[in-house]
Amino acid sequence: MAIATTNPATGEVVKSFEPLTGAQIEQKLQLAASAFRSHRQTSFAERAGKMMRAAEILEKEKDECARLMTLEMGKPLKAAVGEALKSATGCRYYAEHAEKFMADEIVEAGAKRSFIRYRPIGPILAIMPWNFPFWQVFRFAAPALMAGNVGLLKHASNVPQCALKIEDILHRAGFAEGVFQTLLIGSGPVDGILNDPRVVAATLTGSELAGIQVGVSAAKRIKKVVLELGGSDPFIVMPSADLDAAVATAVDARIQNNGQSCIAAKRFIVAEKIADEFERKFVERMAGLRIGDPFDPNTQLGPLVNADAVTTLDADVKKTVAAGARVLTGGHALDRRGYFYAPTVLADIPKDSPAYKEEFFGPVASIFRVKDVDHAIQIANDTRFGLGASAWTNDPAETERFINELDAGMVFLNKMVASDPRLPFGGVKSSGHGRELALQGIREFVNAKTVWIQ
Repeated sequence: MAIATTNPATGEVVKSFEPLTGAQIEQKLQLAASAFRSHRQTSFAERAGKMMRAAEILEKEKDECARLMTLEMGKPLKAAVGEALKSATGCRYYAEHAEKFMADEIVEAGAKRSFIRYRPIGPILAIMPWNFPFWQVFRFAAPALMAGNVGLLKHASNVPQCALKIEDILHRAGFAEGVFQTLLIGSGPVDGILNDPRVVAATLTGSELAGIQVGVSAAKRIKKVVLELGGSDPFIVMPSADLDAAVATAVDARIQNNGQSCIAAKRFIVAEKIADEFERKFVERMAGLRIGDPFDPNTQLGPLVNADAVTTLDADVKKTVAAGARVLTGGHALDRRGYFYAPTVLADIPKDSPAYKEEFFGPVASIFRVKDVDHAIQIANDTRFGLGASAWTNDPAETERFINELDAGMVFLNKMVASDPRLPFGGVKSSGHGRELALQGIREFVNAKTVWIQ
């Protein structure tokens, strides 16, 4: 894939970039190794001051950052502004908490003194996706840099200006040259970079296939890797739920980021008793969404990221319908300039169809009717994914069952799934392993060193 900015709302190539040469990659790897030797010696107070300045820059330049996001991947401008501000929140969180998270942990073990000391490990390769081009990067960069590591960003090839802007922000915040670098490269050089002894670990957010490739590549070199992969999140609605609140949130949960989010709700699992009313209200809201230019503040649903995304989504919808599903609204690409797909709701989903088995990355919702809580949990867990789950109920017994029995890294009750710097983020099964954010996130890429003093 060419490294270029292509406006998804128009299909116009705005700006292209030359990928780094082998010699340039070598220079950046050497710079990262050199920067780590210095950065790891800086104090938490010094790092925190710089991370706070990064937050201030993000807040001050939120509109400029948002315009880049909307231009390169098509999210509504209001959501892009929110993403810039959320990135600032992530920076502030780790500026305020990293020292506590990395403090020596005293363990009584019969020694004069014994404890765990958390130390940084070195340059980390971050392979990041286009769908949240700022937040995905900052939720890696903030804990990694505050821990004393340095970062090398291989961003998605369609968001190069976002990648360069992030590097610029961290450099202007005061982080030394080489502490955080953007690598404008395609996927080809990644294996070679992982093979370099100066790169000690990797984190990837992306597709299952990309996760497998990077996971295997890292495993061959005995290097730590955190993988945040796909999701086919269930959104369960039981009879005791506030139905109107559930419907309103269900629409937001499905179309966030134009439907292109790993934690977007995709499978709507509804108790038979309330299914007719839920379906009617949900379809009405989905069909009434305002579709258009993501720079228009009135737009609720913008374009998909590129032409291939539309083609793939439409093919999977058509296969699902051919297998026996019903289209309640939408079900087709929109005949207009850019990469737009109609808000779509499918029902009567056959088990052997793509809508049952695969992750739909776009504004397509699948409705499943269930008899009871047992049936709801069975359908929710009948997937190879296990990222997030949202369950709507006011029954305490059902609440406990959903918490304990849903196979997911995150369970949200009466709320849509979301990432929060204060809570660990990640999944199980084919949704990946390891955690980002919170205490668990910063400790993924440190050496938990046992110290015994006799």
